[in-house]
Amino acid sequence: MRALVLLVALAVVLSACGGLFAAGELTPVPSARATATPAVPSASVAIASPTATPRPTPAAGACQREPSSCAIADAIAKIDPAKMNDHLVALTSVGSRDPRHPGHAKAVAYIKEQLNALAYYGWKIETQKTSYQGIALENIFASLDGASAASSGTASPRPKPPTRTVLVSAHYDSTANRTAGWRPAVDAAPGADDNATGTAALLEFARVISQTVRERLESRITLAFFDGEELYFKGSAAWLATLKKPYDIKAAINLDMIGFNPLADRLDLLWYTNASAGLRDQVIAANDKYGIGVTPLIAQFAADGNTIMDAAPFGIAGIPSIALCQRYGETDATFPGNYTFHTVNDTAAQITNKRLWLKAAKLTLATALELASSP
Repeated sequence: MRALVLLVALAVVLSACGGLFAAGELTPVPSARATATPAVPSASVAIASPTATPRPTPAAGACQREPSSCAIADAIAKIDPAKMNDHLVALTSVGSRDPRHPGHAKAVAYIKEQLNALAYYGWKIETQKTSYQGIALENIFASLDGASAASSGTASPRPKPPTRTVLVSAHYDSTANRTAGWRPAVDAAPGADDNATGTAALLEFARVISQTVRERLESRITLAFFDGEELYFKGSAAWLATLKKPYDIKAAINLDMIGFNPLADRLDLLWYTNASAGLRDQVIAANDKYGIGVTPLIAQFAADGNTIMDAAPFGIAGIPSIALCQRYGETDATFPGNYTFHTVNDTAAQITNKRLWLKAAKLTLATALELASSP
């Protein structure tokens, strides 16, 4: 995510082939047995576990009116902040996730290892290799077709494969380009808030979905770990350019920078073009319905790619798209500014509001599961 707004034309966003920008096909990731364990330290003892918030409770009578609401409430209650923290520590421990740095490959290996460990539940793990101005990028995807892919096979009769997708994304690359003299291929860019917080949440979503509601899903869920966001969403734009029209994406939800705010449990809700108004309203309703407690939840309209998030290419293409972040814009009474982002000081120690981090994760997963509970 960038605080500095830069003009990114739609023609650039959707041009994923030719001179500067080359995209590749999706490639299945080898099974866990064939995936090397990354050379990162154990994350289990590096940082104390975050403080958990009380279990959310749906509004009175919601279970009778909507049985799926109980399952969703139970699922989001199982998000483990300690496991998210472990992922964050592992991701920041590689030194830098800038695609030109050796630590980037270690982060890729870690993400693949964690996803492959859940492949038994029906997740399909794929990658897309692309490039921008000679910089190699790699997007990672984990997709679950719900009951039709459930390994236990308890759903009977066997449902038809889903035809629509709920996309949940976070970028895993990092930068420290606001640090004077920073060298991308050599120097650290821990990127804890930006955006190990979002990446760690997606990894935890894969575990929670696997162990709770996977057989209830009627739409495909795809968790997208995008590369090249710090190069102005080049990874997400490259993948979108490979998709056939009409798009089968029901909604795109993006998480970016959700762990810093010593003042309030606030989030900005960026919604892209008028096509995203309904999705915006669904996120706001889920915050109330499941008692998540993001306050304030501030909706911001984004008309184009000038609001630089991985939700932007999808919104510009007419797909309902939103992004959740702690603040996109100037400081105000509920946000003092995170001055370590895009510096070598964006470390795990700067994740000062783990309660907000957990709430953002719950709000994202609740919205995604509601969307995926229908065809």
